[in-house]
Amino acid sequence: MTRWAVIFKDEPGMMDIRADRARRDTHVAYAVAHPELLIGGGLKPEPQGDFCGALWVVEAPDRAAVEALVRADPFYEPDLRSFEIFTWGKILEDRQALL
Repeated sequence: MTRWAVIFKDEPGMMDIRADRARRDTHVAYAVAHPELLIGGGLKPEPQGDFCGALWVVEAPDRAAVEALVRADPFYEPDLRSFEIFTWGKILEDRQALL
């Protein structure tokens, strides 16, 4: 299984999607239902700033599986959120990171 990093870049209108509590709850439920999504979360340029994107780390057999996971996410809006997918290797492989 390959590890993948997904970097999302949000347009300003994505803040309206994030503010929709029902949609956020559906997004969180989607993440919980997909254990291949190992960790994820929003990105901000500053701690008190607005979200400008997100980061996911996913274990999946191929890029197509990662892309399908992204496109099915309730937070994915093609006009408001772009993404790039990269293979990801962890330095200090013997260490466990708890976040």
